[in-house]
Amino acid sequence: MNRLLPLLAFLLAGHTGADEYTHKYKAGDKVDLWVNKVGPYANPQEAYEYYILPYCAPDTRHHPDNEGGAFNALKAHSIGEALGGHALRHSGHDLVYPNDSTIGETGVLETCTTKPLDAKQVALFAQAAQDQWFYQMYVDDLPVWGMVGEMLPDLDAAKELKPYVYTKRTLKVSYNEDRIIKVDLTSDPASLTEVKLGTSLKFELDIQWTKTNTPFHFRFDRYLDHAFFKHQIHWFSIFNSFMMVLFLMGLVALILLRTLRKDYARYALRRPNVGGPMTGVEDSGWKQVHGDVFRAPKFLPLLAAILGTGWQLVTLGLGVVLFAVAGPLHGEVHEERGEVLHAILVFYSLSSIVAGYASGSYFNGGGATQWQLTMALTVLLLPTILAGVLSILNGIALMYGTIYYIPFLAMLKLFFLWVFVSVPLCILGTLLGRHAKLGGKKSDPFPCRVNAIPRPIPDDIPWYGVPANLIPFAGLLSFGSIFIELYYILTSLWNYKFYHVYGFLLGVYAILILVVCMTTIIVVYFCLNSENYLWQWTAFYSGGSTALYVFLYSIYYFAFKTSMNGLVQTAFYFGYMLLISLGLGTLCGTLGHWSASKFVRTIFQNVKVD
Repeated sequence: MNRLLPLLAFLLAGHTGADEYTHKYKAGDKVDLWVNKVGPYANPQEAYEYYILPYCAPDTRHHPDNEGGAFNALKAHSIGEALGGHALRHSGHDLVYPNDSTIGETGVLETCTTKPLDAKQVALFAQAAQDQWFYQMYVDDLPVWGMVGEMLPDLDAAKELKPYVYTKRTLKVSYNEDRIIKVDLTSDPASLTEVKLGTSLKFELDIQWTKTNTPFHFRFDRYLDHAFFKHQIHWFSIFNSFMMVLFLMGLVALILLRTLRKDYARYALRRPNVGGPMTGVEDSGWKQVHGDVFRAPKFLPLLAAILGTGWQLVTLGLGVVLFAVAGPLHGEVHEERGEVLHAILVFYSLSSIVAGYASGSYFNGGGATQWQLTMALTVLLLPTILAGVLSILNGIALMYGTIYYIPFLAMLKLFFLWVFVSVPLCILGTLLGRHAKLGGKKSDPFPCRVNAIPRPIPDDIPWYGVPANLIPFAGLLSFGSIFIELYYILTSLWNYKFYHVYGFLLGVYAILILVVCMTTIIVVYFCLNSENYLWQWTAFYSGGSTALYVFLYSIYYFAFKTSMNGLVQTAFYFGYMLLISLGLGTLCGTLGHWSASKFVRTIFQNVKVD
């Protein structure tokens, strides 16, 4: 374990300059200006390298830092930044940190004239103006955005629109002592220039420094939409979800304390020396399946692997949310590029031992012997799905030349991370799970003996005991507890919002766990009471059906809440939402199975079987 953490740090780490790391400067210091990406505003994942447009690309061979050819125009980045589609490239120009005598002055940072535009370059600028392309730059890790151009009416034909490009831009940088606090980018409307074949465009980038009294730790607040995330609807949705939890808790309590008590009393009315019931007492209900309720489910290795993966996702989700909630202690995650993805990779790798332990102990409790198959499925299940979907998206990104493809070096790091960290921890967890002593007894014995011959399931099960009728209801309740928060999360992912209300997310996560557990208990009780003892997969599907509603909602969100279009963006949107839905479904299904397992064991422990 002592060797795993340095390896993990090496594989995930990036590098940055000392000043950009400390965010402290003195007069005369160079401040790097980085360009990141350009792309249609409506399609966040259809982003390209900045210099795909025919701007004046810098000749870094003559950069002051290129002594001996050591200057690298491409900024080194962490694997989280690579996966997040960040490809920062040096603009070839440095800002000079000001002294008091230069405050308020406007200086020219860059002025250049392009070569005469050919047909391809004109088409690129025209597409950028028509599709509302924006570009992104970074100064001291603070992002700024600007529009490439606009479509304006032709002076000769008012109904015809022509592409125009902004050629003059101004960076306005505010600083407080030795810290950069605020960066703005404005485009001069008077500089809009029509893009025509053979035209040379003269670009100018100005810089203006001003002082501010805003403290450094508040500098990112201007990027956070507090009014949107902390709207009263958000608070109201949390309250509604909490009331749903109270209702479900009351319903489960009614089942456990009242209905089950009546069941126990009815089953107690048996003759002490005869197996049959007394006259007038109905011989039906959940106790009748005591000899089959703990029978190993079909496809036990697969279920064990899925549950192991689910517990890994539960741990991963809780770890990432708690890490984000603790942001004031180590740095807010929304302030660093790729920090959330970075945290996900760390917690995923370390939680592999949880996946192995959970699957190994569950399979061991089922009394089966093919533990090697279970271990292999646990190791391969989630990575195979991720690799399959991401490979398709990577191929599409490479085909269209977007920066959201995963570079070869990043793929190599991910492979090593999986092989040398995740796989060994999963194997170790499986071995520990196989020999786990739960409750002081190996393999956690069942309260009831399993019959040699399976009991037939009745054909005349009432509608409220049919799993196919109950499972969608359970998923709908679980989805109802999170769908408002899901809207905020999707808006952050696809509409350029910085999600920062992780306290809300932690509360919703806790509510989701409670709702999933309680709805699954209700479903399993109705199934058992209808003498259907095949509860294991039913319990998993009850919680996991939440994924179906999440994916259906994502289709609605795509159609009515965004303006996304094109193959690239559509593929990335639905590819990511498919992975998110499957992950959430596995997580909820695992929690549902766990709560149902505890419920089943509890009720049968309190019954004396003849």
